Amino acid sequence: MLRSLQSPDLERQLLRRSVLALSAGRDRCDGCHRTPLTGERVHHYEGGRQLCELCRRERREQPIRSQVVHGGEHGATVRITDQRPERGRRRVA
Repeated sequence: MLRSLQSPDLERQLLRRSVLALSAGRDRCDGCHRTPLTGERVHHYEGGRQLCELCRRERREQPIRSQVVHGGEHGATVRITDQRPERGRRRVA
C-alpha cells in the first residue's frame, strides 16, 4: 500500500536528503567529527586518519603530512596573462 506524504513530511525528507548529500562530500576530523574551517590546518596520519588542529594535541605521533584547508573558491580563480607580442606591450614605469 502506498502512503501519500503530507507536505511537512515531504519537506522533512527533502531537507534530510540534502543535508546528507552535502555532508557526504566533506572531510571531517576523525577525532571530533567536525568539519575543519577554512584556513585551519589538518594533519594526516598512517592508516588514513585525519585530525583537526584541536584533536592533534591528543596524539603523540607525528603526522605524515599537514595541509591548510582551502575554501570552496580555491582553484576556481582565473589568472589573466598578457598574450600580446612583446612589441605591443606598454612599458610601466
